[in-house]
Parts: sequence; structure tokens; C-alpha cells
Amino acid sequence: MQTENVKKTVAKIFNEIADTLETGQYGPKIRVGVTTLGSEHGISNVVKGAELAQDRNKTIEVVLIGPKVDSSLTQIIVDNEDEAYKKMEEMLDNNEINSCVTMHYNFPIGVSTVGRVITPGKGKEMFIATTTGTSSSNRAEAMVKNGIYGIITAKAMGIENPTVGILNVDGARQVERIFKELISNGYDIKLTESTRADGGCVMRGNDLLAGTPDIMVTDTLTGNILMKVFSAYTTGGSYESLGFGYGPGIGEDYNRLILIISRASGSPVIANAINYAADLAKGKIFDIARSEFEKANKANLKEILKSLNKDSVKKDEKKEIKSPDKEVVTATIDGIDIMELDDAVSVLWENQIYAESGMGCTGPIVMVNENNLKKAIDVLANAGYNVKKAEEC
Repeated sequence: MQTENVKKTVAKIFNEIADTLETGQYGPKIRVGVTTLGSEHGISNVVKGAELAQDRNKTIEVVLIGPKVDSSLTQIIVDNEDEAYKKMEEMLDNNEINSCVTMHYNFPIGVSTVGRVITPGKGKEMFIATTTGTSSSNRAEAMVKNGIYGIITAKAMGIENPTVGILNVDGARQVERIFKELISNGYDIKLTESTRADGGCVMRGNDLLAGTPDIMVTDTLTGNILMKVFSAYTTGGSYESLGFGYGPGIGEDYNRLILIISRASGSPVIANAINYAADLAKGKIFDIARSEFEKANKANLKEILKSLNKDSVKKDEKKEIKSPDKEVVTATIDGIDIMELDDAVSVLWENQIYAESGMGCTGPIVMVNENNLKKAIDVLANAGYNVKKAEEC
């Protein structure tokens, strides 16, 4: 047994030496998982994207998580999407993979993803902050956090002082005011100028096409639409052929490096997303996140965001509703506006149904135990919510 272990160790060392001679990089490879189930274009489309990524970048090891396929890539065999998500999370938590690319993942509220596109005007790369998930139920607060998430991601990708622009959507001026307050308090945000004659850090459609800022800040639902347009405008919409996908889930104290692709993503986007995931792992994105949140909080971020909630005093006056005992939540309910999500959870807690809020691929969701799904829908319907069981993307 000891001799066998020595042989394995020697073989591993020789493999690492061979990789060093081939790639110029010493040490273990960055391992990037990719779940293969769920694509509208089939498993073969995902596998092709994974193989493209591996062929382009010898410093990474791509790990397929899904049914067995004919591929030389490392494979973790699972039979369905639920098993794939569980295995992905387990491997991330155990450091068996450094990052993972997947479809339809329910991030907790407070976490959203930073997409990366190639703009058609000048062929420039631009980060869209954010594209899936929800940073906050308060729109302006969410967009402020989105900007910080974008800065974290850009810095992890090696952009030392990324420029930031705010898309001209509802709340943009409020976000601009908060960014400038943070700047005056010592947090460095490099606001850029619009290419339009009147300038300013509030971006127009022209700036989207030209890629004026490194980071375009917007609300998540708008960002999601922009990702789909930038990714599929050359193909009529059914196949996403351009860009790097919807990006990593970022949030304060969140430490799973999970990147999202669409069920419509084609193999070129999947390949790019895998390399995006590897670069973020190499760039130590969570170290950067801790540093950026520390600096932002030192500039009174939390106090500024708290003042945004006009209903905070009223909420403080409400009686505190205690959460029932925690349960596994696998059933999802949609049809609830993002502004009412926390209240919907409170209604269920009042009725002794444990629930959590989240963001599915089609919008805000309430998550409950499967056994409580029908009762939860009835309770919410009686409370005036237009709810139904959430469907797959």
C-alpha cells in the first residue's frame, strides 16, 4: 500500500512538471466545474463548450457534472439537475473545485451576478452589474450594491481602477448621489463620463453600445435583458453566441464562486464563462470582496443604505414575527413583487410555515418545504398575493 502511494505521488509530481513545461505555470490547476443538464441545446452543447475551454487554456481542469458522456474531460456522474446542484455545492465547499458554471441557480437575497459582454459599438468588454439575483428589495439600495459587486469583479479580473457608469433607469440619480457621498467619505469609485455632449456619469443607450464604462450599473431585471440582447442579437435570440455569460454571484460574506449561464447559451459562451470562472478564482475574488466591503462600510455604506428605506421606522414599530423552526426548502412560489417579498415571508411565518426569500430565473420567489407548498399558496392567496407554484426556466 505504501509503495502504491509513493508511485501515485511521483506520478502526480511528474504530471505537474509536464504541465509546467507546457503552460509555464507551476502548481495545481484551477478546477472549474460545469453542470451539463438543463441546456435548451442539449448536453452535447455544454460538453462542446467545456472542451473548447479546456483546449484553449491548459492551466485549468474542467470537470463535467452530469450524466456520463463521451469526453476525455474529468466527469462526476449524476442523474438529474437536483443531484448536480448538490454535488456542485459539495465540491465547492470541500475545495474540490475552485469555481463552477451552471444554469438556474437560486441565490439568496443579497447576492447577484455580474455579467460580462462584448459591446458591438467598439468591440470593448464591459461588465453589467447585475444580471441575475437580487441585491436588495429596495431598488436604489440594490443598484448601489450592484455597483460595488461590479467593482469587485472587475478588480478580480485585473482592472485596477475600473470606471463606473449608471444606466439611465429609475433610481439612477439617487444612486449617483449615494456614490458621490461614498466617495466623499473615502471610498474610491471612479465615475466615468457619458459620450453624449452633456456628459455626466448617468449613461445613455449610446454608452451601452460603445462600452463607455468598464462597469455598467443597473437593476438586475434590466441587466438580465441586456445580457440576452448582447449575447444573442446576431442569432435572433434562440442561441446566445457572444460574451461570457451572466457571471459570478457576489454578496457580502458570500463565498461560493458560482457563475450563471442561460439555458439558451451556446458552446462559445459556455467556453468563455468557464475561463471567466477560472480567472476570477485566480484573481482571488473573495479576498477582493472582503477588502472592498471593508472599505465601503468604513465609508458609512450601511448607514447610508439604511436611510433609503422610508418605511424603516414603520417596520420597527411592527411586532416582531419569530421564524418557525428551520426546514429544508425545495418548493418555490412566484408571482410576488420584489417590494413585497419580505412581507410575504412574514405572512407565512405568522401562519407557522417556515419560508425563505430568493430569486429564481424568472424573478422573485418564496421557498418553502415541499409538504407545505399547497398550504403556503393558499395562505398567500388569502392575504391578497397573486401566487402560483414556480415553473422551471
